[in-house]
Amino acid sequence: MLESTFKTKLIKELKALFPGCMVFHLDPSDGQGIPDLLILFGKKWATLEGKKSKNSSHRPNQDYYVELLNKMSYSAFIYPENKEKILNELQQAFKS
Repeated sequence: MLESTFKTKLIKELKALFPGCMVFHLDPSDGQGIPDLLILFGKKWATLEGKKSKNSSHRPNQDYYVELLNKMSYSAFIYPENKEKILNELQQAFKS
């Protein structure tokens, strides 16, 4: 599956899972390594960096930003092999 196809399906799934959420695809030119997606849900937010598989390479600074943003709220790498786990974690993050 192409990464873009995975992200398109993921955005639809996020909107179904979190009714009323807003999902934004962030501009990579704003900062190298910033995660792909910003999810706003009520007073909570999260970022996700989509990959086509668990073996996909990470671009410079992606690990740094995912770790930094995870300390602030919730951020993770997401790919088909861990999608259910990450969506469960995201549900917990949005509950608290």
